[in-house]
Amino acid sequence: MNNIHDMGGMQGFGAIPIEENEPVFHSEWEAKAMAITVAMGAWGRWNIDASRHARERLAPQEYLNLTYYERWIAALADLMVDRGLVTVSELQSGKPDGGATTAQPPLTADKVAAVLARGGPVLREIDTAPRFKIGDSVRTARDNPDGHTRLPRYARGRQGVITLHHGAHVFPDSNAKGLGEAPQHLYAVTFNATELWGRHASAKDSVTLDAWESYLEPA
Repeated sequence: MNNIHDMGGMQGFGAIPIEENEPVFHSEWEAKAMAITVAMGAWGRWNIDASRHARERLAPQEYLNLTYYERWIAALADLMVDRGLVTVSELQSGKPDGGATTAQPPLTADKVAAVLARGGPVLREIDTAPRFKIGDSVRTARDNPDGHTRLPRYARGRQGVITLHHGAHVFPDSNAKGLGEAPQHLYAVTFNATELWGRHASAKDSVTLDAWESYLEPA
């Protein structure tokens, strides 16, 4: 999806601040924001790719004005309303609407450890042989997708080399839309920096991305 979240290679935002000894959370509410997001995901009303796509769909002005975990909460609110778990008036008031039902079963404290331990594994077994092998030259697609994708804009239509095969994984582009897992082979692809950024980039630098098979063609 071409939106403000896909900022790789964009200019004009200044240097990336690097914080020494950065804490996991800068404020207590950030830890709560993450806990609420994980807890709501445990209901199974959406998957991790749909959750990412919800953050990508935030309006550019809103996206840039929110902090990292503020984006999580804004996107979570959109998902909860979209899936019928809360109403806009409930979010605004902080109280249940009259006659509102309670989703069942509740995620009680005694179930949290099992939910976290289960995680969300995406490695799958498929019958299709991998199309590429380590060392193959490939070129990424020049798609301009409307929905979720893990192929960043700056790496589309670029030539790289397969450097690792991860096995088959859930395809996020379809999973985010609720169209099924459609697992594909997943590869690490290494690009020369000059291929991505042009002749002003350092010829000594490279970038390695994970790319699903349908993103790639032989080069």
